[in-house]
Amino acid sequence: MGEIILRANSIFKSFQTVKNKKLEVLKNISLEIEQNKITVIVGASGAGKSTLLHLLGALDRPDSGEVIYNSENIFNLSDDKLAKFRNRNIGFIFQFHHLLPEFTALENVCIPQMINGLSLNDASKKSKEILETVGLNERLDHKPAELSGGEQQRVAVARALANDPQIIFADEPTGNLDSANSEGIHQLIVDLKNKFDKTFVIVTHNSSLVNLADRIFEMKDGKIFSVTQNK
Repeated sequence: MGEIILRANSIFKSFQTVKNKKLEVLKNISLEIEQNKITVIVGASGAGKSTLLHLLGALDRPDSGEVIYNSENIFNLSDDKLAKFRNRNIGFIFQFHHLLPEFTALENVCIPQMINGLSLNDASKKSKEILETVGLNERLDHKPAELSGGEQQRVAVARALANDPQIIFADEPTGNLDSANSEGIHQLIVDLKNKFDKTFVIVTHNSSLVNLADRIFEMKDGKIFSVTQNK
């Protein structure tokens, strides 16, 4: 086991249904995420994978339990401080890229950096370097509608890297792509992990991506069902 970047302890999460009944989605989840590794979370639809990912990435709060980064339970932070922590330390890649359609690829990658206090000039310089890294140096001034699906997702990957996060969470990052573009994104994730020592936590049904993982958590009925160490 390598160095641990994140630790979740006894996470419970429930939601109210339309009939006002309590639906338990996560039931006493505890896990550790290794630094500079690719960790994949798999399981059937409804197992709680995305809910867990959102909690680990501080997009939502649990009913009870802790998520520890650098010896601190992030859920002790106020909403404002938690948002700042998330912007500075965490990157996100979603199945649907969620790029802002009125902005170019370059501008989409600049925005999180400028929210973090960087000047437009500095953000632009860094964004060009990141977009070149993901293979889009000739598509900087194109808006999302002018890019292919694979290119849009590469912009989303670049945006996730914008503030040099400690850890990147991805929810079905190739679920909306064909096999060729999926393979390209998979290889990009591996390259980024190796080149920049990035940590990835990925929810996926894609067997090719699962095969690239260092560690696999299988979820069932809101619990961790099994853990596999691939490498």
